[in-house]
Amino acid sequence: MLATLNGASKDAALAAMADALSAATDAVLAANSRDVARARSLGTSEALIDRLALTPARVEGMVEGLRQLRALPDPVGDVIRGWTNANGVRVRQVRVPFGVVGIIYEARPNVTADAAGICLKSGNAALLRGSSSAIDSNLAIVAALADGLQAAGLPAEAVQLVVGDRSVTAELMNARGLVDVLIPRGGAGLINAVVNGSKVPVIETGTGNCHIFVDASADQQIALDILINAKAQRPSVCNAAETLLVHQAIADEFVPKALLALQRAGVTVHGTPDVAAYSPDVVPAKPDEFDAEYLSLDLAAAVVPSVEAAIEHIRLHSTGHSETIITNDQGSANRFTAEVDAAAVLVNASSRFVDGGEFGFGAEIGISTQKLHARGPMGLAEMTSSKYVVVGEGQIRS
Repeated sequence: MLATLNGASKDAALAAMADALSAATDAVLAANSRDVARARSLGTSEALIDRLALTPARVEGMVEGLRQLRALPDPVGDVIRGWTNANGVRVRQVRVPFGVVGIIYEARPNVTADAAGICLKSGNAALLRGSSSAIDSNLAIVAALADGLQAAGLPAEAVQLVVGDRSVTAELMNARGLVDVLIPRGGAGLINAVVNGSKVPVIETGTGNCHIFVDASADQQIALDILINAKAQRPSVCNAAETLLVHQAIADEFVPKALLALQRAGVTVHGTPDVAAYSPDVVPAKPDEFDAEYLSLDLAAAVVPSVEAAIEHIRLHSTGHSETIITNDQGSANRFTAEVDAAAVLVNASSRFVDGGEFGFGAEIGISTQKLHARGPMGLAEMTSSKYVVVGEGQIRS
C-alpha cells in the first residue's frame, strides 16, 4: 500500500507526523531525560550522552526535518533513463521503494524521526531497532509519529519500533525475504556485527575518521575557522574532524596558531613528535590514534612534507567518510579531490556540511561509506531501488 501512495498522500502524512511530534515535545523530552539519567548512572561517556540527549531545539529540528521532506520531490516513479529499441519496444528504468527497511542504530533518538520520514516519503515501511539506551525516547517519538499517521488515514504500523533483547536484533538480521534491506548506523562494532552477521542485504554506513589537510598555500585564518568548526562544534558526530595534517612549509607559522585556537576550544591535541615540539601541552600520539574516531574534544595531528604525503596518510588511515583540504592552489585541490577515496571530499569547507540536511535532503538515513548503490548522505533517492518497465505492441524476439 505504501509503494502505491501518491505524493500528496505521503506529504499529508508527513505534515501530520510533524504536527503530532511537535505537540508531543514535552512527553518526548521527559522520556529522554529518563534515558539520559539512566545512561549517566551507568557511567556513559559525555560523547555518547551528547548523542543521546534531546533539547527543545533538537526536537524542533526533527519536526522541521519532517516538514522539509514534504517540500522535496517524490522519488518513486522517477524515470532514471529510458529509450526505444529499433524494434519499437520501449524500455524505462523507474525508481521504486525497497519495501521493508530495517534500521539498526545506537543512541541518537533523532534518527527515529528522520528514518521514519524518509522511509514513508520513499514508499517504504520502517522497522526501527534503536538501542536500549534510548528506549524511552524512541517509544515516545514513535507513539507521536503513529498518531500522525493515523490522523492522515494511514496505518500506524507503517513505522514500527522493534523492542526486545539482543535476540530480536539477530532475528531481524536473519529475516531475509521479510525485510528487504538493513541499514546499521552507529559505531564500528555495531556496523561490523550487522555487515558480518546479516542474511538480509545491508547498506553499510561508516565511522568517520575525518581528516583536515592544511596545504602550504592555505589561507590560515580560513583554515583555523574550519578546523575549530569541524572539530569542536559537535565533536560526537561522524562528520567531526579527528585528524589534522599540516604541510611542513607552513608548520612553524600555522601549528602554534592551531594549537592555541584548539586549546581555547577545549580540544586536547595528540601529536607526533614534530607537533609536540611546538607545545608541552601536546599529548604524544600513540600509533593507533590515527586510525579511529575520538568522538570527543581530542584531535590527532601530524606534519607532512607534501600534498602527496597527506594523500598517502589519508589512504592509510581514512574510513572513507569525509576528507578536507584547505588550499589556494587549484592544482593541489584537483589532485586531492581526484586521488582521495571517500564518500565526500571537501575543498575549503568544514566536514560538518556532510549531512543530509545540509545537502538539502531534508534529513538522512545515514552516511554510506560503501561503494555500491548509495554513497554519502542517504536521502530519498538512495532509499529506492529500480525496476525496468518494458512496453511493446506485440513484438517477439527473433
